[in-house]
Amino acid sequence: MKKLLLAALCLSSFATHADATQISGALGATSQGGLTGRVALGFDWDKAWLESSTGKLTGYWDLGYTYWEAGKQAGARHSASFAPVFVYEFGGGPVKPFIEAGVGVSLFTGASAGDQTFGSAFNFEDRLGAGLKFGDAQRVGV
Repeated sequence: MKKLLLAALCLSSFATHADATQISGALGATSQGGLTGRVALGFDWDKAWLESSTGKLTGYWDLGYTYWEAGKQAGARHSASFAPVFVYEFGGGPVKPFIEAGVGVSLFTGASAGDQTFGSAFNFEDRLGAGLKFGDAQRVGV
């Protein structure tokens, strides 16, 4: 667990971009007081739509692994997820604000996490985010 958290912490401060592949990481907390750690790969679509002076619509495939610590409840869970993510980048300067949204699927190692019970280990996930893109290589977002 400590190695996973250290790796996620190192990755959480940046997302790198190499040949249309992004590597990202994040740390978080559950409502039961447990930690989460996520590592993901993003594969750019290399396409743009609705290009104008305001910005452009792009996207990527997100493939992720998440560790869910259950706090004081049951044991930890792991999940794998896959989602298409649409990204709208504003402007054309070196720093571009962006918003993103996506809906995908996830598979957990069990049908519950902490005191939350799911209908099955297979679930849908959604995301909505915003941030800044610095050049073509660095992004920071929430």
